[in-house]
Amino acid sequence: MIEQSFGLLFYLKKPAGFVKGEVTIYLRITVDGQSAELSTKRKCDPLRWNQHAERMTGSKDTVKNLNAYLDILQEKVYEIKRKLIEHNKPITAVTIRDILSGREVSYEKPRMLLEIFQHHNDQVAALVGKGYASGTLTRYTTSLKHTRSFIEWKYKVSDLDIRKLDYEFLSEYEFWLKSTRNCDHNTTMKYLANFRKIVKKCLQNGWLACDPFMGFSMAKIEVERHALSMEDLQSIGNKSFEVERISQVRDIFLFSCYTGLAYADVKKLKRSEITSGVDGGKWIFSKRQKTNTLSRIPLLPKALEILERYANHPQSLLSDRVLPVLSNQKMNAYLKEIADLCGVHKRLTFHIARHTFATTITLSNGVPIETVSNMLGHKNIRTTQHYAKIVDNKISADMKRLMEELR
Repeated sequence: MIEQSFGLLFYLKKPAGFVKGEVTIYLRITVDGQSAELSTKRKCDPLRWNQHAERMTGSKDTVKNLNAYLDILQEKVYEIKRKLIEHNKPITAVTIRDILSGREVSYEKPRMLLEIFQHHNDQVAALVGKGYASGTLTRYTTSLKHTRSFIEWKYKVSDLDIRKLDYEFLSEYEFWLKSTRNCDHNTTMKYLANFRKIVKKCLQNGWLACDPFMGFSMAKIEVERHALSMEDLQSIGNKSFEVERISQVRDIFLFSCYTGLAYADVKKLKRSEITSGVDGGKWIFSKRQKTNTLSRIPLLPKALEILERYANHPQSLLSDRVLPVLSNQKMNAYLKEIADLCGVHKRLTFHIARHTFATTITLSNGVPIETVSNMLGHKNIRTTQHYAKIVDNKISADMKRLMEELR
């Protein structure tokens, strides 16, 4: 950092109630309008001080020695400044004063938040396909973008020293995501969880003294997961569509309902990932794009029918994929139309297919939750237990109907 202005001043500092006698000579250092001062530990009578020359007047040896000492101090200041420039260190009045006073000064360059975040993302990008999914990179890229925008909005700077991270920063960031970015609570918590990964890295490297997330609530609001009923599945499966593209979207959606694969996993599913399982039947052996965990899924008859229907589809053959999957946006647009045509009064999205597999197809039919968790590729069975709560609701509704019949 090169200073814009630099100044030195030797002056007498008279104590309160001063009448006469010698007073201490002080040195004031000013860099870019910011000053720091220190005592020279030498004294002079104000009547013998030349304010313009900033030296003591007289020809005695004591005067010459004092002025020579002040000259040496001045030279030391300029030598310190020269060395700071030479080593590309920040030049401040406080730094120069502390070095001149013999205090220990740290020249460690501040670690900047966005710089660390970008370095993390660069590493993730280099490891996509080697432990990280492309969706993970997208998630962190978006999170970095939001963090940068928040810092510019809140602090009016392009980056922030990580030592300024505290509870207030997180509270303000949460508010900004919900207000300015219009994110719901759970989405906000997801972005903060991404950000927490960067903070954790700083803590592990010893760059932060304490965790700003300490005491900060990251609890999510539990959202009810909707699933299609068997009646809904039959309505969609039995419906004839005049437009071939709509039929194609319907089939791919149903394939996900009967396999539990997410959109990204259906889209990337290769023919080589469908092989014989331990029972001799056709199984899917595929790693989830989101978590890179292996899913092992025996194919149900409905799923096999769909596979056979598209075995020779030109788009599938060309891309070496099992099914001709459109973009997620287009799929969801067609699914909305399919719901209207089939009289399904639920907001139909591709992700509802995964919920349907977990609840209507498997858990509701007595498949153990551990087995369902394995097929869904969940790393933790607690994730699968969210679906079990929906099944409890269904059991309750079924039992109520039974009670009515037994009255």
